[in-house]
This record gives sequence, C-alpha cells and structure tokens, in this order.
Amino acid sequence: MRASDILFDPLLPWPAIWVACALAAGLIALALWRGGRGWWLRGLAAGALLVAIANPSYQVEQREPLSDIVLAVVDRTASQRIGDRGAQTDAALANLEAAIDALPETELRKVTLLDDADNAGSLAMTALAELAAEAPRARIAGAVLLSDGLVHDVERAPDLPAPLHLLQTGRDTDWDRRLIVRSAPAFAIVGEEVTLGMRIEQSGAVPETGGLVSLSIAIDAQEPFAVTVPLGQDLELPLTLTHGGMNVVRIEVEAAEGELTDRNNAAVVQINGVRDRLRVLLVSGEPHAGERTWRNLLKSDSSVDLVHFTILRPPEKQDGVPVTELSLIAFPTRELFLEKIDEFDLIIFDRYKRRGILPMLYLENVRSYVEQGGAILVAAGPDFASADSLYRSPLAEILPAFPTARVIEEGYRPLITEAGRKHPVTEGLDRLAPPPADGSDAPGWGRWFRLVELEAERGHTVLSGLGERPLLQLDRVGEGRVALLGSDHAWLWSRGFEGGGPQLELLRRLAHWTMKEPDLEEEALTATAQGLDVTVTRRSLGAAPEPVEVTAPDGSTRSVALTEVSPGRYSGDFSGAEPGLYRLAEGELTGVVALGPAAPKEFEQTIATDALVAEPIAARRGGAVRLEEGLPRLRTVREGRAAAGRGWIGITPRAAYRTADVTLIPLVAPLLFLLLATGLMLGAWLREGRR
Repeated sequence: MRASDILFDPLLPWPAIWVACALAAGLIALALWRGGRGWWLRGLAAGALLVAIANPSYQVEQREPLSDIVLAVVDRTASQRIGDRGAQTDAALANLEAAIDALPETELRKVTLLDDADNAGSLAMTALAELAAEAPRARIAGAVLLSDGLVHDVERAPDLPAPLHLLQTGRDTDWDRRLIVRSAPAFAIVGEEVTLGMRIEQSGAVPETGGLVSLSIAIDAQEPFAVTVPLGQDLELPLTLTHGGMNVVRIEVEAAEGELTDRNNAAVVQINGVRDRLRVLLVSGEPHAGERTWRNLLKSDSSVDLVHFTILRPPEKQDGVPVTELSLIAFPTRELFLEKIDEFDLIIFDRYKRRGILPMLYLENVRSYVEQGGAILVAAGPDFASADSLYRSPLAEILPAFPTARVIEEGYRPLITEAGRKHPVTEGLDRLAPPPADGSDAPGWGRWFRLVELEAERGHTVLSGLGERPLLQLDRVGEGRVALLGSDHAWLWSRGFEGGGPQLELLRRLAHWTMKEPDLEEEALTATAQGLDVTVTRRSLGAAPEPVEVTAPDGSTRSVALTEVSPGRYSGDFSGAEPGLYRLAEGELTGVVALGPAAPKEFEQTIATDALVAEPIAARRGGAVRLEEGLPRLRTVREGRAAAGRGWIGITPRAAYRTADVTLIPLVAPLLFLLLATGLMLGAWLREGRR
C-alpha cells in the first residue's frame, strides 16, 4: 500500500513566513490600487520567493497494514464454575474466536483469569488493563469480558480507545442461599460463653420456601449439633470453647433443592481459646530453698491465681503456743480439698509428707479429682522415701513410680531420656543450656545433689539421674495427669550453680503440661496453612505413625506421608485444591485445618449481573449480552457510533499500519526560485519604468 503527501521544511519560522505573506499581499494591493502595470510580475516574484522559503517536498510512503486487536478476558474464577457457566463461557469463546477469524486483518488476544490467592475476588479489570498495556493503543479495536459480571476491581477499568462488552453467563432463574458471619471474636475464654453474629440471606429468583432452616455447628473434629433458625434475620449464636489454643468452628446451613451452590452455605471461624485464670494450689510441706522457685515461677505468670500454704509447724510439735496464734489464717483444709477442689487446675505437693493435717479422706478426694480431669505435681524430697511418704496414702494408686526408701546424696547431671527427647515437656531442653566445658554430649547445665530413688511403674521417664534412675516421671490417669519429680534440687539451677540450667522453662512446661495446654500434648495431630499450602505435624512417643488421611471439602481423600524431622516429631506437606475445611485423621487422632478465608469473596455474591460493570461499558459505548439469550454476532462499526444492539456487538476497525519505506522528492530548488523571483522583480521595474 502506497500513500503520498506534500511536506514543508521552511527555511524560516512559520510566523515569519505568514508575516511575509501578509506584507507581500499588502504591497501588491497597493501597486494594483495605484495602477502599476507590473503588479502581477511583483505578485509572481513574491510567490516564487515565498515558495522557495517554504521549501516543499513530495513524500511517498510504502505502508504495510497492521491487524486490529480485540482483547478478551476469560473469567475462570470460582463463581464461574457454578452450574453451567463454564460451558457457557466455552461456547461464547469459541463463537468469538470464529467471528474474529472471519474478519480480515483482525486478531484476538486473550487472558484467562484464575482465582487470586489473596481472596481479592475476580480482578477482571486489572487483567484487562495489563492486557491492554501490552498492545499498541492504535491497534485496539475492542475488548470483551466473558464473565458472570461479578467483578471486584471495577475502579481499575482501563481507558480504552474502543468499545468494551460483557458476555454474561448465568441464568434468570438462578437463586442462592448464603450464610454471613457478621461478627466473630479472635479470642475467647475457655469454658465461658462466646457469641457469634450471623445472618442467612437468599437472593435471586427465590422460590417459595419456609422461614426456618437447620443450622449445623461443629468445633474442631467433634460431632456437629444442629439448631433451627429463621431466614433473613440477624442471629446471635452462643458457643462455649472446651480447650485452649486454636478452635476451628464450622457453621453450615442446610442446602436447599435448586439453589445455585452450597459453597457459601458454610463458614469457618477460627477462635483462639485462652484460659481466664489458671488456679493453682501449692502446698509446701516445710520451708526449704526450692520453695521460692515454685512460688516465683507461678507468680510470674499473670494468668495464674496461686493459693500457697507452707506448713511451718507440724501438729505433733507441742510448745504451748495457742492455736489462734499459729498462723495469720487457718489452713482451710476442708474448703480446699472437699468443697472447692474442682475449681483448681493444678495441685502441687512440694516436699509434702503425711503429718495428719490432711486426713486420708482428703487425699482420697485428691485421687478422684485427678481421675476426673484434674492434675497434681509432686516435687519429692527425702520425706517421699520415708514412712510418712505421700506414696503411702490413697495417692499411691495414681502415682507413676514408687520410692525404694533410698535417698542418694551425690552430684549428678539430669539427663534427657530417649522418651524425653520426644516428649514436649523436655524436648529440646538441652539446647537451652550452654555447651559442656568438657566437650561431652551431656547437657551443659549444673549438677543436682539429691535423688529419691524411684521405680517406675507406668507412664514415661523423661529425665533420669544417677545410673539412669527415673528423675521425672509423667503419666495420664483417667482424665487427669500426674507428674512426679524425684528431687528437690531444681533450685540449684535458678541460683546459677555450675552455670545453672533451664529450671524455669522445665517447671513452666511441667506445670502447663499438667494443665493440658494443647501445645504440650505428647500425642497430637496438627496442621498449619500458608495460603493453600499445608504442613501436617504429628507428635508421638511411640513408633512412626501411619500416613495422614486428608479429606477435602468436596469429600475427596488423599494420603500424606510423614517424615521424621526430629525425635518424636513427624511432618508432611500437601497443597489444597480449593479453600475450605480439610479434615485430618491418623489412627484415633483427628484434626482440622481451614484453608483460605472464612468466607471466600467469590461466593459473597453468586447471582450473575451486569450492574457492577455497567458504568465502564457505557463509557465506551459497549453493551452487555446475556449468553442464555443466544450467542451474539460480531460487527464492525465506525468510531463514535453505538457498538452494541440486540443480538450483536461491535468493534471499531483502527486501520493501523507500519511504514516500510519513505521516498522524499524536493519540489523546488531554492536558488533557482530565488533567481526567478529576482528576474520577475526586474521585469516589473522595467515595465513600469518604460511607462
């Protein structure tokens, strides 16, 4: 294709040339008015001079036409997978491709829009803007969105030089039911009622239904319970958390026949359970150097309510002191060990021995308290090996080891046993100590100098003393827990003897394990999520666990193999195919993990509509076509004309081209025209002079 044009490359600025033209016209008019016979020669001379100054040239271009570009954003996000919207999109895309192939010098550039990992919804306008930025603006003939119209970034619509159209999926008969969680706390106190705010809404072509629906609620992997609630009203749902740590609450409204999708019928809320106050009863049998260690540990935790009694004077001591002067307050044994024992989370016996202060009936009540879910921790001193030992009481039935009546007074370093390297109470405890000075494998902490010899009967030995004798024995009894520490020299670490040791961390873990903190469970199955990537962690004191069975929200299952990453800790990874609640199972252990947001943005609204994109479409003279009414025809329209009508959409041809070659031919020789102008002026002078 060739194109020609006349170009000017003036020797003077254009304003100067226009001034010269005006001056020449004025002089010629004056000459004509005065009757000069050479006025026309002067006009020709001025014209020749001005043409020479304008310096015109003839340009011939060899042009190669460029194709017009039609942009298409194909929405494949979650809402587009509802019903037959995917099939509608496929048919519309095939029709658009065929129509563009039939047009000369026209090409289609498309991008597929997938779900955003950040739950930002359908970013169709962002995708269109990025696609438009990659195409020359002069070649863009139109843009098409193949979507349900549920676009979440309309404000980012690009400024296109051509029409914008929406090919809308969905049906007029679509209707949907949606569960909305209006409010949910991030934290809640274990055992106290917490309220979730929610609402069940229906939208679209809703059929006649009843005003009540069934709502199912489940916490973690527990069996769900159901309640009946009204539709279209703000609801307040009371819940009570049963354990500390993360609680995954799944709320689901029953699906109705014919509704568009049940994906937004459920919501997952994660609430961190915290204990209001941990009530601890510390009973010290006598004053000793380690007593303050326990007290300082428990008082340093602001969430612990500590009740502490120290027996300063045994009942058998007869010194004539009146009973009313023995203490500031009387030791309320009946109140503590009979009436209010269930209010305590942990009872600690620190070097306590039987002295008649606590009758056998009270100790029997302590045993029942443990079996029903309570916890005791016994820090044994020499008295534990004597005839007055706590072991020689009803507590013997729940203590995991018995004393041999031998007390060893000899220096030794506590060692973590094989089971202790797996148990969360002592796992990695040696890494908190400095390396040993002698370069051995033993922990670099200081020595203890007393060990009550114990014979383990049940439970797990996590720390050992001289000759691998049990030092710390842990066990579960019924619903409760028992810990037995066979020495009262942990205080040496707090004093920094021989470098000290992690006594506060050990005693803290010990106390919190007995109080059933989830992070210190020795048999646990947990999972953490980052986006749709999940890491499964299995903690066990036994043999290597079996693969974890994972059940996805759609009911499909898979097995995740676990690899030992540290003693007693196994890990495996998998990626979820979609957001939702995934259930984990390994043996008798179960767990859940929620992927993605509690309420995905793609399902906040599911009824197809063109209202969200109506403004940018109207601004570009485009149109919205419902695909259920038929596939539209594609036309070409002139720029500035309406580009959509009943059953058709239009694009604007751009006639863009690329210049392959340019030929430039000068039309005047400036010197020749200057001589011509001089000759004409001389002729005018001679003609007028003869007169």
